[in-house]
Amino acid sequence: MDPHEKAHEVAKAPDKSKGRERSSLFIGSTAKTFQVLHVFEGPQRAMTLADIARAAELDRSATQRIVHTLVELGYVRRVAGTLTYALTSKVLNFSYSYIRANELIEKASPYLLEISRSLGETTNLHELDGPEIVFVARFPGQHLFNVDIVVGSRLPAFFTASGTAILSRLSVEEREGLLRQTRLEAITPFTQLDPATLMKRVETAAQTGYAAVANETVMGDVSVAAAITDEHGRAVAAINISVPTTRWTLERASAELAQHVQVAATSISKNKFGSFGR
Repeated sequence: MDPHEKAHEVAKAPDKSKGRERSSLFIGSTAKTFQVLHVFEGPQRAMTLADIARAAELDRSATQRIVHTLVELGYVRRVAGTLTYALTSKVLNFSYSYIRANELIEKASPYLLEISRSLGETTNLHELDGPEIVFVARFPGQHLFNVDIVVGSRLPAFFTASGTAILSRLSVEEREGLLRQTRLEAITPFTQLDPATLMKRVETAAQTGYAAVANETVMGDVSVAAAITDEHGRAVAAINISVPTTRWTLERASAELAQHVQVAATSISKNKFGSFGR
């Protein structure tokens, strides 16, 4: 399995609704529709109804009705000359609306762009969503080597520098809760899976003000990150600089890049939640 596909599989959050009493306001058919849409997140770009039903854990009849509705609405299409279905570009409307309305992305982008231009390295903005981080902005540098990571990509927070930086600004109870939700399965041979070591890394980031991780989600990648906080000091996101191991070591990246992410994160925090946030 490709490392990026495996990262996606590992990063899938557990179904929190199972075993939990639902509100009378909960619409089961809507939930099933999203179950169908989520099956397209994997490596298969087109699937038959049987494939979709199996992956969504729904019966064929319900799957057929949902897929037909999504085709009529323009979010899914029948692949010409086949019995398979695939997503359409219309699903990107949701991403576009989120990015356009996200004030943090608007305020952070100039800082990420400046770092990318001045250092020639790739910078990213990540938000925490459960036990995962989500790429919400990305500015490729001159030396970009990881082209498979795009806006919307997800990775387990505990395996990344950005996730570690964000977690370092949360309470111990919150960290422990998110660690319990994390699937401790290796993405690369260097993925750290020991819970005690992962928690210790978060504690170290809380003391230093930044986190650095190498080769744990993508081979050949070194990442240094710092958390962006709100007016209460609570992390809302993280900025990172991603560099290749062909030119950087973890020690050199920590020594030379930590100050850049820390200054940018501090500036974004003040920008977002200072006069702009009121």
